Amino acid sequence: MTKGDTVPVNKGSCTQNCCCILGAARLFSISTPELGWISKVYVNRPEVVRHAEQIKKWRTVKGNWQAAWLLKAVTCIDLTTLSGDDTPSSIHRLCFKAKHPIREDLLKALDMHDKGITVGAVCVYPARVTDAVNALKAAGCNIPVASVAAGFPSGQTPLEIKLAEIKLALQYGAKEIDIVISRTLVLTGQWEGLYEEIRQCREACGEAHMKTILSTGELGSLANVYKASMIAMMAGSDFIKTSTGKEVENATFPVGVVMMRAIKEFYWQTGYKVGFKPAGGIRTAKEAITWLMLVKEELGVEWLTPELFRLGASSLLEDIERQVSF
Repeated sequence: MTKGDTVPVNKGSCTQNCCCILGAARLFSISTPELGWISKVYVNRPEVVRHAEQIKKWRTVKGNWQAAWLLKAVTCIDLTTLSGDDTPSSIHRLCFKAKHPIREDLLKALDMHDKGITVGAVCVYPARVTDAVNALKAAGCNIPVASVAAGFPSGQTPLEIKLAEIKLALQYGAKEIDIVISRTLVLTGQWEGLYEEIRQCREACGEAHMKTILSTGELGSLANVYKASMIAMMAGSDFIKTSTGKEVENATFPVGVVMMRAIKEFYWQTGYKVGFKPAGGIRTAKEAITWLMLVKEELGVEWLTPELFRLGASSLLEDIERQVSF
């Protein structure tokens, strides 16, 4: 399949009856895509919520299995600091933790000390990218630096400035860009405008990995979450991400289910695998394992890699290390 192909979307292809998409869409088109299917998107909210409640009751794994799941979670973490008081020294400490996320003695006890376990990426503001790049280079590791951009966190920034910010972050050395969408475009139904905004951001990112933050807690409905997910993927996103971490409501299981169903639908119709990143409010080892298990159930084990799954977190490592030590 090549960019610009027309891809039919099957009617009622969602086997678990939570959300489905009808009609047809032109994916990866240089011009405005055909979006007539948008009005026909349906999300069965009670079923999604019921499924999410079941997820909360899942029994967590114990012992060595728990340690294995937690170390997998570590490798998928985007270790993040997005504070107004970030400094070169605080970024240096963050990068040291990124390279050494778990104490050496704990890794030796698990016979994992020589496996090169690090986090998936370090995520900072554009102004701190150079600090992170230099710190990681000095540490002799190749952990990628991700930068938020495109009007983070509100998205209330003119497109020209968003694109300029992306390009600056890349110049500073970022290998991954976490953009944030304009929620206004979703809430007012400007789907072509949303597609074009994300497409231009994708173009500005060049070869860099682009994660698109949907800010799902501000989109108004699960149907809008599904629509925005599909539009973001159509426009070329490598990942779709739940939240900035600054909203009142961040990563929730109902939203995760809907976004992963969209990813699955997109993969069925195009053959392209798009990654998933829950972010915001994920603080405990149990929550991290539950997200991993949910991804395994919805998308399969092939998504359980840093290339297709990330956890956005700033304080999660502390609890993971605590649990590994038990």
